[in-house]
Amino acid sequence: EVQLVESGGGLVQAGGSLRLSCAASGFTFDDYVIGWFRQAPGKEREGISCFSIAGNTTYYTDSVKGRFTISSDNAKNTIYLQMNSLKPEDTAAYYCAAARGFYYCSNYGLRRPGKYDYWGQGTQVTVSS
Repeated sequence: EVQLVESGGGLVQAGGSLRLSCAASGFTFDDYVIGWFRQAPGKEREGISCFSIAGNTTYYTDSVKGRFTISSDNAKNTIYLQMNSLKPEDTAAYYCAAARGFYYCSNYGLRRPGKYDYWGQGTQVTVSS
């Protein structure tokens, strides 16, 4: 059974940092793209970053580029999202998701959350001003 479990969210002041974790089980990263998405109240789900071993690719949308970094610990089957210089507009529920196909680690893929097959339950990030 494929499972994704996020952790690491919380309340932080603007300018602060958080590291989110996405622990995966039931599959290996070699075969899947792992994406990070977020959804603020009243807004659509937004893809922000992704990681593909098969495609040797990481991707960031402009809204987080230079502030967020995605990384992996293959031994732990865990993906991390290091978030620095957080802003109040980063406040959202953050989700990790898995898609089969290295081409989904792209602007094309992050704009199509329906292409991601498996989702975690989400972790809340709140940035105060």
